[in-house]
Amino acid sequence: MADKTSFTKDEWALLLRSPMNAGMAMTAAEPSGLWGVLKESFASSSEVAHAAADPNANALVKAVVTDFATSEGRSIARDGLKAEFANNKPAEIKTKAIDSLRQVATILTAKAPGDAAAFKAWLHEIGEKTAEAASEGGGLFGGGVQVSDAEKATLGEISSALGI
Repeated sequence: MADKTSFTKDEWALLLRSPMNAGMAMTAAEPSGLWGVLKESFASSSEVAHAAADPNANALVKAVVTDFATSEGRSIARDGLKAEFANNKPAEIKTKAIDSLRQVATILTAKAPGDAAAFKAWLHEIGEKTAEAASEGGGLFGGGVQVSDAEKATLGEISSALGI
């Protein structure tokens, strides 16, 4: 089982940012105003909290969530996101977030093959829950939730980037 010591400092920082990148890619796919952004942010955060409380969660997912719960972990993630997305438009944010997820998938495959599938599935779930949080446009998507065509396409891009 992989843990923080299995990765370089930069790789671990990328893993710490990955849940937020999954949510941000969806939010940037089709900005939905203040209320939509709040709902999407809450959905993404709820998935992280769910992993923290789930006794059956993958060990690497738990390690990332546990580190993110510290002030140092949050600072690393926040500072990395600021550097990554400063002065970008939503389309650029989406592209960068998906590229970041592609890098995460590569790192997981190389350094944590036993944890890769579960971690990637968790990131995909964050993307799905974020998309479902603000029901705008599009057709029906799982459970009767309205998701826009742009969000569906972005979820497909996330799946492709993660290799799932």
